[in-house]
Amino acid sequence: MAHRVTGVLIFFFLFVHVLDTALVRVSPEAYDDTVAIYKTPLVNLMEYGLVAAILFHALNGLRVIAVDFWSKGAKYQKQMLWTVMGVWIVLMAGAFYPVLQHTLRTLFGS
Repeated sequence: MAHRVTGVLIFFFLFVHVLDTALVRVSPEAYDDTVAIYKTPLVNLMEYGLVAAILFHALNGLRVIAVDFWSKGAKYQKQMLWTVMGVWIVLMAGAFYPVLQHTLRTLFGS
């Protein structure tokens, strides 16, 4: 279920990204306004959520491939899920400051 949800979220991000990038040809001023909105702390938190979705989707996709193509995949799918979750948590912890540093500096100062 989570794999499908993250896939849909990533799809909508890509859709919005294509639309906002297309603004540069239609109205450079509107594009600049949109980019200014993207520099807000709320959007930065959403970017961290996007990183979380992409990372989980990628790691879980590898697990799904292993379950489908490895003869023992079905037997070990629960252990692989816990491994995916562990790796995801470690990588998300490592991505916390690099992704959110702008927001943290804005909210709490340099």
